[in-house]
Amino acid sequence: MSADAAPDFGSILERHASGPQARLPAITYGGDTLSWAALETRSAARARQLIDRGVLPDDLVAIALPNGIDHHISSFATWRAGATPCILSGKLPGRELDQILELARPRLLIDDGSEPIPGIPRLAPDEGDASVDLPGNLAAAHWKAVGSGGSTGRPKLIVDHAAARLDGRMEALLALAGMPSGGVMLNPGPLYHNAPFLFTALALLAGTRVVGMARFDPVETLRLIERERVEWICLVPTMMHRIWSLPAAVRQSYDLSSLRRVVHLAAPCPPWLKRAWIDWLGPDRILEIYAGTEGAAIHITGEEWLRKPGSVGKAGRELLTVLDDSGDACPPGIVGEIFFHADAAARFHYIGAEPRLDREGRMSLGDLGYLDEDGFLFLSDRRTDMILRGGVNIYPAEVEAVLTEHPAIVDAVVIGLPCEDYGARVHAIIQGVGELSIGEVDAFVRSRLAGYKCPETYERVDGTLRDDAGKVRRAALREERVAPTA
Repeated sequence: MSADAAPDFGSILERHASGPQARLPAITYGGDTLSWAALETRSAARARQLIDRGVLPDDLVAIALPNGIDHHISSFATWRAGATPCILSGKLPGRELDQILELARPRLLIDDGSEPIPGIPRLAPDEGDASVDLPGNLAAAHWKAVGSGGSTGRPKLIVDHAAARLDGRMEALLALAGMPSGGVMLNPGPLYHNAPFLFTALALLAGTRVVGMARFDPVETLRLIERERVEWICLVPTMMHRIWSLPAAVRQSYDLSSLRRVVHLAAPCPPWLKRAWIDWLGPDRILEIYAGTEGAAIHITGEEWLRKPGSVGKAGRELLTVLDDSGDACPPGIVGEIFFHADAAARFHYIGAEPRLDREGRMSLGDLGYLDEDGFLFLSDRRTDMILRGGVNIYPAEVEAVLTEHPAIVDAVVIGLPCEDYGARVHAIIQGVGELSIGEVDAFVRSRLAGYKCPETYERVDGTLRDDAGKVRRAALREERVAPTA
């Protein structure tokens, strides 16, 4: 089947809503449940609202809603209007939201906020369920655009080049994830992140019921798996750690026999934690995916991981290469930067940034690692400036730019220090003048940045933080602070 002949997302939803499962639950959040028929009707009504408000095929429609039924209705409404959902956090401070909307220039913003944004029409979610006629066979050229931090300290958008159709690429993702058609999946992650948005969309396209959580809670996760007979879940290592940190008696009190697949991604999983989950649930239920929002991915099953502890999967030469600083391939066991081959760079484009490519057009996600003699990939670290906290990328340049706006701060360097819960915590080293209240600085930063990006700890120094060329030795600063506690 050619890509253009593949069914568009709207027609797939119509098929689910007209079949035997029409009155069965499609989405559940807490006490709210929406049937397949109601999801079809309400998304169609909202799609008509979008079209009537001027949304055209291939426009971006920004969605900045919290986890909930309305988020899914808005996404399907956008696809049914022939447009591309641009997924943003509803918790962004005004400054960050303004920056990313300036990049996206969406035709419309769907959110539940009240403050007007000049030049951006807004639509608040409602209960509209009137029967409407929509143009048929609409499918945006790009099925999603996801907001992300930029390495220059400014945000960027990652726009997927797959069309809003269930084509071979989307079916391959379904097969890789092992999504149970007609089953039940649980989503504990925020829908403005790529993986939760991706997997809930795939689930609904596959006819899989989505049970969602407003926010992650370890006990509630186990309770929902038992109560809803959940078969599939995606976690990040921070969530896995919080679940494993529960008393054994609590973990073991829940029936998880329905669970067929636990997918984890977004951050390196400590080997001890991975082994604990394999011992708990069995290797056949654990799948790790190493991927970026940009689309390049490899994976490893629990059985494979037991043979290659610490690996994220086998990577053939046609998929990726590990390169040294000169751009030459590293021999097995030597750490270098990971570059993906083939069409990886052609599967997406950035708005607000450029992809990191080598001289042959291979693409890097910014990770360091090595291949062993058998072609299995092992991750070592991110490039030194990036902080990976609980599966979320944090760019020091963005935080430093806000810190140095404070009138009492001369310079600032932000690094990641070890954190048992999140993998890394954001630590700010500041060079100030006069009286400098850390509480005031923290309030200043929190008024300008999303909470997860704000430093958790501060340190004041008297000396300069950079050399004469304006360079900072982040690795040395990090080592000086980690070594005393090692």
